Amino acid sequence: MWLFCGLGNPGEEYKETRHNFGFLVLEAFAERHKLKFNFYKEMESEVAFYKDKAILVKPQTYMNLSGRAVKKWVLKERISLNNLLVIYDDMDLPLGKLKILPKGGAGGHKGMLSIIECLGSSDFPRMKLGIGKPEDKDVVSYVLSPFNEEEKEKVKKILEVAVAALEDLLYKGLLKTMTIYNSQAVV
Repeated sequence: MWLFCGLGNPGEEYKETRHNFGFLVLEAFAERHKLKFNFYKEMESEVAFYKDKAILVKPQTYMNLSGRAVKKWVLKERISLNNLLVIYDDMDLPLGKLKILPKGGAGGHKGMLSIIECLGSSDFPRMKLGIGKPEDKDVVSYVLSPFNEEEKEKVKKILEVAVAALEDLLYKGLLKTMTIYNSQAVV
């Protein structure tokens, strides 16, 4: 069983923002497989289940407290950290680039920092989705702003690729999936 955790912020005002890329990937996966998210108050998250293969978690704690919900699901379902995949936006990658890693640090991402602190480990896989760096905005305004019209076509393509990567991860494993997706230019 895999735990796919997409990072983002709850609420309509954040729905299409760069910082919600993790949510967008899980929503695209759920749409493709006709899954429905339900709110679990005690778990502080919206969740969908994919067969007996994966639990899709969207923490509803706001980004900086994402670790609380992730830890609850890891403990409840007895998920090995090797089977936790965190999906999130990354400013160090250009928009249209996706990178899957077996482990790593927070890289300045507050959601990842929260998860690492709550779990007491950074040894879990992650999928980074490039959003690029802001040219004229401060970082907070940039990550909380929606994708512009020009970027939306790239976002649509990267979501298709990210969903395919999640499917491959379930059936081909982490290393093979990393080999396939880390070596290709996505968009």
